[in-house]
Order: sequence, then C-alpha cells, then structure tokens
Amino acid sequence: MAAFLHLLRRDSSPAALPVIAAQARAGAEAVMVVQLDDAPAPALPDGVAWRRLGPGDLDHASLLDLVFASDHVIAW
Repeated sequence: MAAFLHLLRRDSSPAALPVIAAQARAGAEAVMVVQLDDAPAPALPDGVAWRRLGPGDLDHASLLDLVFASDHVIAW
C-alpha cells in the first residue's frame, strides 16, 4: 500500500478533494493533506490526516520529512 501526501493552497484545483477521497476509500496506507497557506481546512473524509504549514504546526523541516516519508507527493 502507498502513502500519499497532498499539498494544498487556497487556489488548489477543485479536483483535489475527490481524488483525496478516492484514495482514502481505496484503503491507501496513509493519506495526509498539508495546507500551505492560511485557508480554512477543507472537508476531508474520515481517516485523512490534516496539517498546516506554519507556526503551531509544521515547520519547513517537518514538511520535508513528510515529503521523503511519502510514496507519492501531489502538489495541487
């Protein structure tokens, strides 16, 4: 099984959420979304982890660790 990391911005494609949901339904090992700006958290299906790049959550070094730990990284 694969681990997916999705990088979202406020202006990310509307196609991102259906793809994320499909991966979660398909039983991917891990599906995580990282919000790269101050946009509100999107409505995500159960089992999808959500983090934010910025103070109080992820710093750039932690984001880089997530990138290297993931099998697939999708920047929307």
